[in-house]
Amino acid sequence: MPEVNQASRVIAIVQSCYIPWKGFFDLIASADEFILYDDMQYTRRDWRNRNLIKTPQGLTWLSVPVKVKGKYFQSIRETEIDGSAWQEKHWKSICQNYRRAPYFDEFSKVFESLYLEKEYTHLSDLNRTFIEKICTLLDISTALKWSWDYSLADGKTERLVNLCTQAGGTDYVSGPAARDYIDKNLFDQAGVNLHYFDYSNYPEYPQLWGKFEHGVSILDLLFSCGPGAADYMKFRTSRGHDNG
Repeated sequence: MPEVNQASRVIAIVQSCYIPWKGFFDLIASADEFILYDDMQYTRRDWRNRNLIKTPQGLTWLSVPVKVKGKYFQSIRETEIDGSAWQEKHWKSICQNYRRAPYFDEFSKVFESLYLEKEYTHLSDLNRTFIEKICTLLDISTALKWSWDYSLADGKTERLVNLCTQAGGTDYVSGPAARDYIDKNLFDQAGVNLHYFDYSNYPEYPQLWGKFEHGVSILDLLFSCGPGAADYMKFRTSRGHDNG
């Protein structure tokens, strides 16, 4: 976890994902404010509209169909969902593969409602709805914002720095993959401390269906461990989000 002092304000900025994995929620919990960066370009075959669950036959994708325009030079926030038939299909798949999980019954009503009682027109709104509900279940209280709640500067790193300063951030925590393009000097010049989140060394938990898999949707952890899910995550030791 990033080492910051108690007077700091930590910001994280990441594109929304569909029913993300546990690391996504640890990143949220590590921050005081988490900005959903959905002004970024939508990318195919990515985590924006799909994620993995476990089945007796191995890993399988749950993919939300979306409308793609031309060569899909569209932002995530502009991306529309194509129909609603996928909602019942996804819920049936989740039920079939997790009904034997110890805490499926405890959480099934929550997710059944999200899948069968709501309508979604845009991918960003769908993702945020699930992310917010899962944060509530995990007792993560980080403030969520959209990137369009702020003005956007030009340049990859410049935009991140500018979002941090607008949000009053003293520290920025990033996923490790961003090391390839982030210019640390720009953060230094703005007086913002740059940290990279460490996704390694997660403990395994009791999991259905064979070989253990870390990179599946957080739903797997919730259905498997219920109220004890946080015991297999990192945010309990995260600044400002200690659950005891």
